[in-house]
Amino acid sequence: MLKCTNIELTVKRNKKQEGNKRMKGNVIVGQSGGPTAAINASLAGVYRTAKDRGADKVYGMLHGIQGLLKEKYIDLSDHIKTELDAELLKRTPAAFLGSCRYKLPEIHENREVYDKIFEILDKLDIEVFIYIGGNDSMDTIKKLSDYAIIFGHAIRFIGCPKTIDNDLALTDHTPGYGSAAKYIGTSMKEIIRDSFCLEYEKGVVSIVEIMGRNAGWLTAASALSRVNGGEGPNLIYLCEPAFDTEQFLKDVQEKLEQKDSVLVAISEGIHDSEGRYVSEQVQSDAQDQFGHSYIAGSAKVLEELVRDRIGCKVRFIELNLMQRCAAHLASATDLEESRMLGMKACQCALEKQGGQMASIRRISADPYRVEYTSVPVSEVANKEKKVPLPWITEDGHDVTEEMMAYLRPLILGEPAMQYENGIPVHIELY
Repeated sequence: MLKCTNIELTVKRNKKQEGNKRMKGNVIVGQSGGPTAAINASLAGVYRTAKDRGADKVYGMLHGIQGLLKEKYIDLSDHIKTELDAELLKRTPAAFLGSCRYKLPEIHENREVYDKIFEILDKLDIEVFIYIGGNDSMDTIKKLSDYAIIFGHAIRFIGCPKTIDNDLALTDHTPGYGSAAKYIGTSMKEIIRDSFCLEYEKGVVSIVEIMGRNAGWLTAASALSRVNGGEGPNLIYLCEPAFDTEQFLKDVQEKLEQKDSVLVAISEGIHDSEGRYVSEQVQSDAQDQFGHSYIAGSAKVLEELVRDRIGCKVRFIELNLMQRCAAHLASATDLEESRMLGMKACQCALEKQGGQMASIRRISADPYRVEYTSVPVSEVANKEKKVPLPWITEDGHDVTEEMMAYLRPLILGEPAMQYENGIPVHIELY
């Protein structure tokens, strides 16, 4: 089991600070955005803390704010009945309550939407609204909190961070990232072993595409395959620097002259100096409702380029959705920190702090110690934290020791999983 001395101390300190503070109304919690291996650990932290601090009802929105607008919600006590249920919830991947990608309009554009939301919340006697999610979810919390302030509603709106992309501002890292990083590092290590098996006359190049639109945190995690002395990827291209296809071909050719098998890790959002995604060669200009372009396909483009220009055996691999919810490779550190942030979100509410997001501040990397704090959600919403350029090597195709020092603690520990008939047991809503 993972030792979390710093976390245990934080729990004791938080209880002392809370004193006799109790919740007077009910709590509602929702999940939004992409699923992760750790999002339900935050939900478990919210539920247990809210109940312990006096909440009569802890409601769960079904499919986030989109479901709430349709009055779809449940009483979590009907589904989390035992400590075993709570423990299973922590270890169950993806969003237990269901998620959504729903963008609230600006208040002045459609006040009726907000009136409806608050009518529902008042009917349920909601004191605290907690939303677990990433950038777009924090935008939702900001808008709802602003509306409450403008029109004199007492409900406190709190954000709880979640995203494998690790791109939320004002938190050292985000729940879900550590587990995704662990999966990526492990997968890269296994791909390397596979690549060594067969010999080709002109060598073989494997190009692995990893999620990351504008922030290369997940791709950087591919370097974790080196932590036990392994070779790791030979080339790593994050999406922060401009990507030059001609330089890429030179880099690959140079590595092929040194070894028979070359492994390349790339962010799906790699782009040229003018901001054009490499994947645009195979993608349409379609966008989601948040205005985000669909950008998968960069590895396929580069595969064809290497085949045509270098002529060696080449293959592309997309980790795709597998990197989001691989609970069988979850980081115990990640799950515990996620639970603690759910608890911190409730603590913010007890301290009458609306419009906040629970946050992690790193005290030290070795030994690894963090504390749980909160930041104004207005300073997080619609902002994006990218990989610092000094953490990328000068040649643009690897990461530095500073990045490795940041990454290593986040993947430590393996949670005790419950198995039946050889398959992990999860808690299910339906």
